[in-house]
Amino acid sequence: MFDRRYIILSRPEYIEKLFDRKLFFMKFPYSQGIDELGVHERGIAFNDNYESWKYNNKFFTDTFVAQKFMDNAVKSTSKLYVELSSYWQSLGNQNISNSNNDNWTLETDFSAWFHGFANDIVSIIITGERTYSIASYYNKQSLNKSECPNALVEDGNKFVKSIVQYLEASNDKVLEPMTDEDIGVNLLDAFLGGTDTTSNLFCFITYYICKPPHVKQKMLSELDYNLPKSSDKFYISYNDLQKLKYCEAIIKEVYRMVPIIPFSIRTTTKEIEIAGYKWPSGTHFLLNFFAVHGHSEFWPDSEVFNPDRFYNDNRDDKRFGNKPTLMMFGGGLRICPGRKLAMAELLVLMALVYKNYNVELVNPHESLKILSLITTNCKELKIRISPRT
Repeated sequence: MFDRRYIILSRPEYIEKLFDRKLFFMKFPYSQGIDELGVHERGIAFNDNYESWKYNNKFFTDTFVAQKFMDNAVKSTSKLYVELSSYWQSLGNQNISNSNNDNWTLETDFSAWFHGFANDIVSIIITGERTYSIASYYNKQSLNKSECPNALVEDGNKFVKSIVQYLEASNDKVLEPMTDEDIGVNLLDAFLGGTDTTSNLFCFITYYICKPPHVKQKMLSELDYNLPKSSDKFYISYNDLQKLKYCEAIIKEVYRMVPIIPFSIRTTTKEIEIAGYKWPSGTHFLLNFFAVHGHSEFWPDSEVFNPDRFYNDNRDDKRFGNKPTLMMFGGGLRICPGRKLAMAELLVLMALVYKNYNVELVNPHESLKILSLITTNCKELKIRISPRT
């Protein structure tokens, strides 16, 4: 990818030029590797053919904005959380010092659990089939075994099989014009865009929530007010999520501090003027989101975690004047079509986990263990959980 010259942009007013919704920019320049993977001019992430990209992007956008789809996604996430919670309770009670089912404590790696959770939930939402990732991880940690059939849990080909079944069921009128290859690449885009990003961001949210006590307390107050303990502790509706404004502010501020996508790439398809210079068609730009998110000119006390920056702000981005300074889902025509789903999943997890559990860092003075390449990955997050009474 970096075998050519890139112009690095680290100011929002320059990046905004490449977020013009009237213009289409290639996200990745052509490479032989992308072609060999079979994703060139297919799907949305690596597609530089405008007509093909537009069709596939509409497929995702129309699906993800449908209210029924969002309701089902929230319901599926809540249902899978019930299973996850039962695994935690089981592991906690396997500690011989615990004699009370409601008085257990568990030290575990949130990163492993929620990478598995994200794999499972994206697979359920997109294909209707599970990967059984959290059941498999539970079986590795536990003396007992998951109630899921071993054949399903241990079948490493389950993920592939669900993709194949989805391809074979491509007679739906909405998908009829697509080839099997196009459907496969769209599914790949969905999994790549919806697994690591969600799981890593939830881990970073947990890390920062466990730091300043006043942030956690303000979040818990919002959850207790809008989702009282007398209510079904495992049921949350999509409408409930709209009330969680402080939780939403936390998500945005955590992303500002640790952008899951630290940079993006655009390649111009026509001449464009940026920073007082005219750049010819075919110029490659690297959009440095990490630099913008930490720039003190746009964010006072930028090194301080402060969700109040976004509290009661309903916009997807925070703006400095009229320039975008929070670039959580990219921008322009190529803005992430799954942004509404991603926010809903994160809010459901925050609500269910923190409504029902006390969560603290095992090593509160340790820095985040991350690996930052194309995405920022949480390698491990040791936490201590116990039932919240």
